[in-house]
Amino acid sequence: MRVLAAMSGGVDSAVAAARAVDAGHDVVGVHLALSRAGGTLRTGSRGCCTVEDALDARRVADRLGIPFYVWDFSERFRDDVIEDFVSEYRAGRTPNPCMRCNEKIKFAALLERALELGFDAVCTGHYATLVDGAGGRELHRSSEEAKDQSYVLGVLDADQLAHTYFPLGDTPSKSLVRAEAERRGFSVATKPDSYDICFIPDGDTRGYLAEKVGAARGDIVDRAGEVVGSHDGAHAFTVGQRKGLKIGRPAPDGKPRFVLEVRPVDNTVVVGPREALAVAEISGRRFSWAGAAPERPEEDLRCEVQVRAHADPVPAVMRVADGALVIVPDEPISGVATGQTAVVYLGTRVLGQCTIDATVSAAPVGGRT
Repeated sequence: MRVLAAMSGGVDSAVAAARAVDAGHDVVGVHLALSRAGGTLRTGSRGCCTVEDALDARRVADRLGIPFYVWDFSERFRDDVIEDFVSEYRAGRTPNPCMRCNEKIKFAALLERALELGFDAVCTGHYATLVDGAGGRELHRSSEEAKDQSYVLGVLDADQLAHTYFPLGDTPSKSLVRAEAERRGFSVATKPDSYDICFIPDGDTRGYLAEKVGAARGDIVDRAGEVVGSHDGAHAFTVGQRKGLKIGRPAPDGKPRFVLEVRPVDNTVVVGPREALAVAEISGRRFSWAGAAPERPEEDLRCEVQVRAHADPVPAVMRVADGALVIVPDEPISGVATGQTAVVYLGTRVLGQCTIDATVSAAPVGGRT
């Protein structure tokens, strides 16, 4: 099998590429250049896909004896990930840029080019498992739940799964991957994992958004509409946020306030008690199936739903109604924001996902807390 190994410059993709070579595949390594900013360097464990990462990936490829290329995907990344991120915040939603990158870049633009060049599959260092079931290839959780990355891969469809290769899916722990990298003599064996948003390597998301969206003073109000504070831009807030509100006076009951809603049209942030964050239903019109779709998607189906990469899955019922994927959890979920991604599981299998467009609160509206 001809395999294009996406090499980020980290330890996971390095070992994944090495295992692909060991399996006898014809492997070519590629690093995606996602920024044209000259001199961009990684700082500690912040950011990824930098000049430093490209050099690390090349060293691994040289050690493996495989061809290696750097492909410039910066324009696609800007259009499909960065601009989407900014526009979603401008609209008062909370996007997940890693989901969008997987959907639009790593398993769309990259896979498209790989197939055009005659490759059979794209290999990455994600921790997830592929299973060939009766209805085609299925995406499942990895063997190690603490590192499981199936959530951020929930956007992959059947055609993409058919040309995807995850060599690390059955690895019980990240420490074993690092130990393997060290045995192989990879310089990235002890390299820190990247975190934060890759195109905001300093971690200052609020400052980044203020520059892109613009700062404008607005009101912080309670659920009854009474002004309880002010802010310098609604884009800097997200549903469920507690810190950084800078409200000068406490709630009448003395309990902490949380962000309940962000209204970009009038630049208003609504706050209230923790219990008001409870959501009884979520839905999204932008949904997809990871492999075969349910036989009767319009009928209620028992499942589990996960709304954040590191959240616990919650028992729920899902169905497709009026062109939207509707998910009703058995118990309310706290702090769900529009723009987030809800991934639906059947056991370990990823069934599909939706970008959350609307939520139904489980708490009655009223009061001034």
